[in-house]
Amino acid sequence: MSFFGRGRSDSPNQRASQAGGIGPETETKIVLIKRRTRLEELVIRYNTIQQAQFYVERLGADFGDYIREDRVYRSALHQAVETLGMIGRVQEVEREHVSNFIFGERDVVVVLGQDGLVANTLKYVTHQPLIGVNPDPQRWDGALLPFTVGELSAVVSDLLRDKRPIKEVRLAQAELNDGQVLYAVNDLFIGRRTHVSARYELRLNEAAEQQSSSGIIVSTGMGSTGWLRSVLAGAAGIASAAGGADTSTASAPSFDPSFGWDSPYLYFSVREPYPSRATSANLVFGRIDERSPLRVVSQMPESGVIFSDGVEDDCLEFGSGVEASITVAERRGRLAV
Repeated sequence: MSFFGRGRSDSPNQRASQAGGIGPETETKIVLIKRRTRLEELVIRYNTIQQAQFYVERLGADFGDYIREDRVYRSALHQAVETLGMIGRVQEVEREHVSNFIFGERDVVVVLGQDGLVANTLKYVTHQPLIGVNPDPQRWDGALLPFTVGELSAVVSDLLRDKRPIKEVRLAQAELNDGQVLYAVNDLFIGRRTHVSARYELRLNEAAEQQSSSGIIVSTGMGSTGWLRSVLAGAAGIASAAGGADTSTASAPSFDPSFGWDSPYLYFSVREPYPSRATSANLVFGRIDERSPLRVVSQMPESGVIFSDGVEDDCLEFGSGVEASITVAERRGRLAV
């Protein structure tokens, strides 16, 4: 079975690769996702590199580090484009355009890190496997960036020959009652855009309650070591200080320590729930799966949102009366490893 779909005949580029000859004359299309460096962002904000340098150094920071990072990333990008250009036709796409980009069924998708860029891209591709490349291994650990630029040629060639292992990632999905859908690779946030008190009704199986909190975090297995971990660690620490509770995240009620990237379930945690005459704080942590979705009905007349993977602009408006169903997505991310 091809990594690019079941029951489809090989394209010319696949036949060429299987024959041992992958070259620019093939039909392989490679989408290279890139990002701006910190230096580029500063120049956009302050118009010139001199003004950017003045701003950074005035605050006592090392502007040379911004220059070094930019130089290394630009070099990696140049090398990646040259390497991929020997394999097929390369289309470069900036990070901010990924959400509107239409990926072809047989596109090869390469992301020139960091990890957040991989996560942000993964939720917009469909079945295409994604190759995460670390542009600066001395700077970034890159949990989702297993490859260097120097390995790109071999990795893409293996992928076209169906000889590269693929790791599946389960995504979270938020669907509103008007049909809008938002996917998340790491986590969803449900609450107020300003992170002040959010009002809503929470439903899970037969349980339901009115809540006021600073928002709900829903985590996938991939995201469980991020935001969810920090929320659980903070809650356990507070509970321990207040009453001697067990501070082990793994022993938290109903929490599965084997929660992994391909786990077919999610966990939700309510941040800072406030009990009052009108609101409760009992349904604050639990597991979600396809048979037991989490349902949230907004009671926020303004600034209610659902956003994914820490990107507040990548959101659904979640105003009063709107209902969201949160569950595991049928769509799965696929990472080359």
